[in-house]
Amino acid sequence: MHALSASLKLLRAVAHVCRGWWIIRTKFPSLSVAEREAHVQRWAERMLNLMGIRLTVQGTPPAHGPVLLICNHLSWLDILTIHAARHVRFVSKSNVRHWPVIGTLSTGAGSLYIERERRRDAMRVVHHMAQALRDGDVIAVFPEGTTSDGHGLLPFHANLLQAAISAGAPVLPAALRFADAESGETSYAPRYIGDDNLLSSVWNTLKSPPLLAIVRFGEAQSSHGRDRRAWAKSLHAEVQALRRDLK
Repeated sequence: MHALSASLKLLRAVAHVCRGWWIIRTKFPSLSVAEREAHVQRWAERMLNLMGIRLTVQGTPPAHGPVLLICNHLSWLDILTIHAARHVRFVSKSNVRHWPVIGTLSTGAGSLYIERERRRDAMRVVHHMAQALRDGDVIAVFPEGTTSDGHGLLPFHANLLQAAISAGAPVLPAALRFADAESGETSYAPRYIGDDNLLSSVWNTLKSPPLLAIVRFGEAQSSHGRDRRAWAKSLHAEVQALRRDLK
């Protein structure tokens, strides 16, 4: 029964992905930025629903930019969860842009791309992030740089915080957790670390009992007078605190 239910969810999710791809290719060119953002948020909300995942938002999402949002990173599901809570422009690894279908969805949602293997590319991305922040965007990054196992929090990379410092934009810490909807216990079904395969992670998520996707937003911190390395350590502690408060 779990496999049958998961298969039905998968079929609905694939259809929803195809619908999103079609909307981006055919409708987005004629829409305003605000209309595109609203489409992306509604699409993400619907995708969570189709997958049997209920969104719980704690704290207050940013009403407008400029804001640099930082969050712990657990899974491919993080992006859907944050988009459903509030549309943001993610900083993503460059090869995602070239993935079939997913690349179109990511680009349509406004992603900025970084070549993580090239240290100098971070400078280019920081420049574009800073300009986007000056333009009033909400940018989101995962400062751990990769997914963790959910038991702890990896050290934060400080480089991308320079965008907020350069643009004079605040940083808003947030934290994520996935839980069994009935028991409230942390669920590791969406886990995606190390040798985990994306398809198997998606399948494990779909065949699990109904889930809660919980995102908690903290308080924005001013970037004025910050040293990015010291700030990264301070933000790491803040996200740790938010993780402990997740219910």
